[in-house]
Amino acid sequence: MSEANSSPKGQGLQFKVRGPRDFYGGLALIALAVIALLASAELPGQSGFAFGPGTAPRIFATLLAVCGALVALSGLLVDGPPVEKFALKGPAYVICGILLFAGMIRGMDLSFLKIPTRIPALGLVISTFAAFIVSIMGSSEMRWVESLLAAVGMTIFCVLLFVYALQLPFQLWPSF
Repeated sequence: MSEANSSPKGQGLQFKVRGPRDFYGGLALIALAVIALLASAELPGQSGFAFGPGTAPRIFATLLAVCGALVALSGLLVDGPPVEKFALKGPAYVICGILLFAGMIRGMDLSFLKIPTRIPALGLVISTFAAFIVSIMGSSEMRWVESLLAAVGMTIFCVLLFVYALQLPFQLWPSF
């Protein structure tokens, strides 16, 4: 790409990406914000001074889009490091951990896999612990003892926060 100028062939204004990591990272943040805005589109918003269920997601998605635009703009204006080789192992394990948590916390019907069985809801304690362990396995720096202690600590934190502090009606243990 050329510097910011008009080309003689009339191709318009072109910009040189000086900080590719910032530029593409900012575009990724904007894309995530658009997905969040689309996902919260059907939620009722604010009426007067009363917040609705869709107000906070829209506010945070808009702030994320603004931050993403600023980061992408800095990638055009300021020299930065190039985009490095991207490892898929870590993000793949984290996504698997999230999906595992979603399936375990609510239970899962396996008929979509042509398996006529249902896995019961395993509760917040087992779901959080298992999701954390699966997610941490994506790290190249994983040590089992530290990971198990961190998983226990995160599970206790989630139970204290969601069940006792926020008083959300989570099932703590499996119900067979």
